[in-house]
Amino acid sequence: MLLAINVNNTNIKFGVVNGDEIVGEWRQHTSAMRTGDEHAVWLTQLMQIEGIDPKSITDAIIGSVVPNANFNLRRLCTRYFNCEPMFIGDPGVETGIKIKGVGAGADRICNTVGASILFPKTPVVVVDFGTATNFDVVDEEGSYCGGAIAPGINLSIEALVSATALLPRIVVEKPKQVIGTNTVACMHTGVFWGYVGLIEGIVSRIVQEFGKPMKVVSTGGLAPVFEGSVKIIEQTVPDITARGLIEIYKRNRRK
Repeated sequence: MLLAINVNNTNIKFGVVNGDEIVGEWRQHTSAMRTGDEHAVWLTQLMQIEGIDPKSITDAIIGSVVPNANFNLRRLCTRYFNCEPMFIGDPGVETGIKIKGVGAGADRICNTVGASILFPKTPVVVVDFGTATNFDVVDEEGSYCGGAIAPGINLSIEALVSATALLPRIVVEKPKQVIGTNTVACMHTGVFWGYVGLIEGIVSRIVQEFGKPMKVVSTGGLAPVFEGSVKIIEQTVPDITARGLIEIYKRNRRK
């Protein structure tokens, strides 16, 4: 079985894949200081709880945007799963897509590959709600065309709280009304509907500039919070990044 690891700035997502099926998924807060041994204690216990034998792992692939975390994740794979992990971005690891522009992070490459296999021959905008809010543009040939990066929602809240004396830290949720009647309610509506406006505005301009109809999908931890409120988003695809990561592994194994 395959161990697929997606390293983002906030969380590391571990997935165990049997064929085309993701049979186990877990998240861990990203820390470059966490050793391979610490990863192993946490991950192998969770695998066993789900009835997955750690010895069944034969291969690993890692997509990472946190370079300082890579050494310990490699150590996890080589010592505890007896396999050398494949890293997206390493020489010889082919993604099978064209990148129009000057490079792209592993997460955006995976989103592009995932979009191209889930929506073949269809231009796609992937709105990825992570530490940053990414807008990834994929053309009908499955090429990465670029996009946009905006501050993530939680990052914006942290900046707001740290720069003010009285505003409290809030959890992102859809407010019942737009006009807030107290400080917390005003923050909820400003954050939530402010991001709805940001998403709709950027996606509309992307589609206009692209010049063709596009499929618009969302992914990432906070995507479900906005489901149904951003009319321009047609579908939430929680595992689009993981699907891209798995597909890149398959392409390189065939090679």
